[in-house]
Amino acid sequence: MDKKRKQQLEEKGFRVGSTAEFLELSPEEEAYIDIRLDISNMVKAQRAKRGWTQEQLARAIGSSQSRIAKLEGGDPGISMDLMIKALLRLGTSKKQIGKLLEGELEAA
Repeated sequence: MDKKRKQQLEEKGFRVGSTAEFLELSPEEEAYIDIRLDISNMVKAQRAKRGWTQEQLARAIGSSQSRIAKLEGGDPGISMDLMIKALLRLGTSKKQIGKLLEGELEAA
């Protein structure tokens, strides 16, 4: 949100803050959510880069297309195990995953 819009809202009595503030997330909870979303985005980007469908990825890791759709959509019910397994099957190296976790690698 730009500064002008934020100022206009605050002048009208609105409180403007981040999603983390609104949800009262601890720094650890916020970081965990960010990591999950970064991994989800990376799976989607790597799958598209390879030209695979969600169905193809699902078959390659012994899952279902609907679970891949949920994974790529950031569903909190998807395990980190499945997310990492998908990345590895798509040819992502452990080093690339590490850089993603360190925040040095774009999810795309």
